[in-house]
Amino acid sequence: MSILVSPQELKESIYHGDRFTLLGTHWQPKTGQSFIDFASQHIPTALFGDTGAAFVGLPGSRNGRNPLPDEDKLQAWIRSWGLQEDRPVVVYDEGRGLFAGRAWWTLRWAGLTDVRILDGGLENWLEHGYQTLTGPGNIAVGSTFEVTPGQLPTATIDDVRKHDGVLIDTRSSNRFAGRRENLDLKAGHIPGAVNIPERLFHNDGVRTLKSPDEIREVLAAAGLTQENTKDAIIYSGSGNHSALALAAMEDAGFTGLRHYIGGWSQWSADPTNPVERGDRTSVND
Repeated sequence: MSILVSPQELKESIYHGDRFTLLGTHWQPKTGQSFIDFASQHIPTALFGDTGAAFVGLPGSRNGRNPLPDEDKLQAWIRSWGLQEDRPVVVYDEGRGLFAGRAWWTLRWAGLTDVRILDGGLENWLEHGYQTLTGPGNIAVGSTFEVTPGQLPTATIDDVRKHDGVLIDTRSSNRFAGRRENLDLKAGHIPGAVNIPERLFHNDGVRTLKSPDEIREVLAAAGLTQENTKDAIIYSGSGNHSALALAAMEDAGFTGLRHYIGGWSQWSADPTNPVERGDRTSVND
């Protein structure tokens, strides 16, 4: 079963009253704005999910801009949504999937196994002419699910320092090469990394993801195979682009990659860490 859900599939599930939970994930820096955005327009049956509050921890130079979430806080959110192990979850956002990807990865990491992403998010839903609602969203039922962290593999900064296998950076080519850096303390990338921008997994000009075959072609062009990525580490600036990339790669059959959540934001904050600049688009370069 694909990790992605099309608007048509989601509409049918809602129409038939299928048993699942729909989360509309938003992330705005201004307090309360995420809920205002959700309440002004959301897909029927959706519950509000604040990505910045639920799926990431407190930022800092020691752990990066968007570190792993506090487990107790995540548990509280899961209870408020009424999530259950035997109840599928579908997540979506307003953009191309970065926040939904982070929600997908975090919920899987926490132990939920059946989590899917609405392909193309709210914009794709609207492009199909489907209905939206205003207001606070659905009322959740109770939850007995207990967060069990570590159900997807992660890597620490020390793991990255010792790593001698494939290292994948999913940021834009300009940030990877060190030509531009607006978010973090230094420009460049972790030595030895290969650049596979997350945007390469999207269809040209739209927010939807490419098919599994097309994603495998992107990875093959970079010299990546299921074999040489079994112990690979993947990162981005702070775990959002890389989370969506992991979803796309898993949909294409690439599993087991370790997620370095701290990413470039954590690596570049340590003055003792080496930095490389320049393009590298294949492990064979």
